[in-house]
Amino acid sequence: MRQSGPWPARDLEATDSGQQWLGKRRSMTGGEMNIAGLRLAADIGGTFTDVAAFDATSQRLLLGKALSTPRQLVDGVSEGVAKAGARFADASIFLHGSTIAINTMLERSGARTALITTQGFRDVYEIGRINRPDAYNLYFKRHDPLVKRSLRFEAAERVTAEGEVLIPLDEAALHSVCDKLIALDIEAVAIMFLHSYRNPDHERRAKAIVTERMPAAFISASHELSQEYREFERTSTVVANAYIGPRVRDYVGGIERHLKAENFKGSFLLVQSTGGLYEADQAKTQCIRMLESGPAAGVIGAQALAQAMGLHDAIAFDMGGTTAKAGLIHKGEALTTGVALIGGYERALPIQTAMMDIFEVGTGGGSIAKVDESGALRVGPQSAGAEPGPACYGRGGTEPTVTDANLVLGRLGADHFLGGELVLDTGAARRAIDEHVAKPLGISISEAADGILRIAATAMSYAVKGVSTERGLDAAAFPMIAYGGAGPLHATHIAREIGTSRVIIPRAPGHFCAFGMLFADLRYDFVRTWPSPLGTLDFAVIEGVYRELEAEGRAALGRTSARTNGVRITRAADMRYVGQEHAVAVELPAALFETADRAAIKERFDAEHLRRYGTSAPKELAEIVSLRTTVAGRMAHPPLERIEAGGAAPSREASRGPRPVTFPDCPEPRSTPVFMRDALRAGNRIAGPAIIEEHASTTVVFPGDALTVDVFGNLVIEIGSIA
Repeated sequence: MRQSGPWPARDLEATDSGQQWLGKRRSMTGGEMNIAGLRLAADIGGTFTDVAAFDATSQRLLLGKALSTPRQLVDGVSEGVAKAGARFADASIFLHGSTIAINTMLERSGARTALITTQGFRDVYEIGRINRPDAYNLYFKRHDPLVKRSLRFEAAERVTAEGEVLIPLDEAALHSVCDKLIALDIEAVAIMFLHSYRNPDHERRAKAIVTERMPAAFISASHELSQEYREFERTSTVVANAYIGPRVRDYVGGIERHLKAENFKGSFLLVQSTGGLYEADQAKTQCIRMLESGPAAGVIGAQALAQAMGLHDAIAFDMGGTTAKAGLIHKGEALTTGVALIGGYERALPIQTAMMDIFEVGTGGGSIAKVDESGALRVGPQSAGAEPGPACYGRGGTEPTVTDANLVLGRLGADHFLGGELVLDTGAARRAIDEHVAKPLGISISEAADGILRIAATAMSYAVKGVSTERGLDAAAFPMIAYGGAGPLHATHIAREIGTSRVIIPRAPGHFCAFGMLFADLRYDFVRTWPSPLGTLDFAVIEGVYRELEAEGRAALGRTSARTNGVRITRAADMRYVGQEHAVAVELPAALFETADRAAIKERFDAEHLRRYGTSAPKELAEIVSLRTTVAGRMAHPPLERIEAGGAAPSREASRGPRPVTFPDCPEPRSTPVFMRDALRAGNRIAGPAIIEEHASTTVVFPGDALTVDVFGNLVIEIGSIA
């Protein structure tokens, strides 16, 4: 059956959130846009590489999964494409998400980078914001800059906050700096001048000079990435972009060469941290925009699924082999943020760019469990990854992981992992848990495995609370869409931790991030710092700024190699009460500017402030700090397929028979029915406890829970009792 994508099915209509689609949609039978050829999408994770392909001719979704290949990541993509039964040569578009950018930052494996900044501001990057979350910790350590002080250089120049040149750029002195950079074998250069968000002329000229002197280096200027104020955040952003730039550029270039060798003739697009798409050439220069590309695609897929199911709110929970991530769909939209902290709050490096509001914890299927010096059991953040992997993989791993614990408790079937491609070694899993956890703690292997999973579930619940409770929203009121290879294994346990009563497991959850890419659109986000008191706001000037930003977005869409159909425009503003330091982003319909409705703008701001912080001040004056615009070009989306209907009871063909499984608070294993997901039909109902197996994932239904298969093939689990 035909199902529309995640955007409104109207040609031109301003919505309450200030979004609109411009342009007509090409129609097929029933009004769908034409999806030509084969559309390929690949998501590289720390343990597995997932591929989803939609064949428009046969209207089939093809899936492939392969172990990631850290030494040559593109090899894992090629293997996944082959396992999906697809070829690059047949594809009209290739969509890709990767952890290369974020891993380069977290591993500190980037290029030898230098910073050139305005004279007198050399130490802004190191001083930062003086965050001290643990005031009484004598061993507290602040953030560790990516560029040490000896590689930070000053340039004689100064532009005022109004954009006027106070001190002209000293080009001769800049050439002297270049002499030093060349002598130091610098691979990447970040340029950040004060107030370049208002007047970038000095940065443009400096970049031209450095590029001429150092043609092989990666050069990045702050105004190309951020047009917001706050010099520390802009410095951190441009330094991070330069630091990861050479590695990301080489990586993307390597994929381009591989695609050419495979006779690929279509468009190669990468997923940004917003869940939107952009061109490979842009990814090679604005690398920082793909920090959270894979997880963001999963949230986009959850947004599409939620709309198809008629849900306005949902938690998107993704658990893979290395980490667990959570995002949020609220009032039909995936929540985004304008700044993210990479590396944890107390030692974080801020990145000032639009991205999906995702909270991540270092707990995944490959997370290693160990007893620390104090005798406490800890799970993660270290991961066994794809090489050597969990002990049960039989690839040389000897330390116990979350996957080993699931196998020991019977929640994973040793002979059915990855459809039987990888036979798991239960004995190796038991030995690893016994040696590293059970014996040190003086407990049984089963108790140790149960403890590993309890700690993992608690840690992962923090990710869910991080995007809901900490944002002023009640996590218990949101159904949870759980995916990733390990997400369905732990979803009902996490649901009990956060108090939600409904869990949804989509079809092919182990490939869901790659699947979500097929629902992504080209997207460009723009922001302009423009301080303006709301009471004296010049609406004509503000309208002019918005239209200028929107024109930039339309021009960017016009330069793309991919085919789009319709433009979606969203407006927002960062607002605060007069006297406050930090602002909140408020979506603002274009109609509010057309009618110059200050009162309505203020009401929206008060409501958002109340939601985020639990308080508001309707009688206080407010001001606008920055203006934001998102311009999205609609891509063709595949339909969401409905499955065949069945009776209330699953067919006999769906049963694999029982096996003993251990559940929380159950001292002895219980005989638990196991079902094959591919054989389940819409309308089937299963009472817990139960195990549902499929090629790349396993769903655990706890005792007291009830599972229903819906028309799209989703497993909808009602949690029977909230712990």
